[in-house]
Amino acid sequence: MTTTLRPIEPLQHDAGGARSRRYQVCVNSRPAGAIHLGTHPVFGPAAAQIRELHIDERDRRRGRGTVAALAAEEVARGWGCRRMEVSVPADAEAALRLVTALGYVQRNRGMEKPLGTTPPALPEGSLGRPMTEAEYGPWLAHGKEHYAQSWIKRGVSEAEARAKSEKDHATLLPDGPATPDMLLSVLEHQGDAIGTLWVGLRDDDAFVFDVEADERYRGRGHGRSLMLLAEAQAIAAGRPRIGLNVFAGNTPAERLYESLGYAPTVYAMYKDLL
Repeated sequence: MTTTLRPIEPLQHDAGGARSRRYQVCVNSRPAGAIHLGTHPVFGPAAAQIRELHIDERDRRRGRGTVAALAAEEVARGWGCRRMEVSVPADAEAALRLVTALGYVQRNRGMEKPLGTTPPALPEGSLGRPMTEAEYGPWLAHGKEHYAQSWIKRGVSEAEARAKSEKDHATLLPDGPATPDMLLSVLEHQGDAIGTLWVGLRDDDAFVFDVEADERYRGRGHGRSLMLLAEAQAIAAGRPRIGLNVFAGNTPAERLYESLGYAPTVYAMYKDLL
């Protein structure tokens, strides 16, 4: 049997210049599923996304998804894309096995933790305070560079990574430390500033955008204290859960989050198109 993709709409172009198209997955011309392919809204025309892939129940476990994904890669090559991106829910084990078998590697994963109603206490001698205007400028410059480097180390071109860093920070912090629902904090321990924390308050949860202990103070448990501060801020703001993103390969951070009860929600995977 032959598995192919059949376009079911004209090539779409959004206001930002990204293109996309929906296809039927067909087996000998019989519809067996659907796939939605598009270029990346942030990384631009060099990167494509499999935005959705669905195979009908009766056609599953027969390799239809594998062939459809490979066919999508050929379409992306025809668009001039050099990389494929896909997000896989943490509970979609079959999809995760599929993309891993096709050579996709994890770039980062989203994690989440439900919160109670009692804010956790910080260790004796530690306290959080708002970041000052004087501290904000150096923190922002460092954060932009560190964020860009995290993407560059994981397959994103320097130009794409720096553009994403500039755009994300400008979008999330339009008014700097005065941006509503953005909490920028410094953790002090016995009077010394030992780390920084950026927590965003969203409608239904809180999100840790950035957390970093000063290199001079690492390995002393201050990373855990920073995360406890984040959870305390989220609970104080009435948010029932808190989420974060961790890049693959950041083993100390992964271990810390797991020890605090965070669980994966989604995996961001990518593959270079040769």
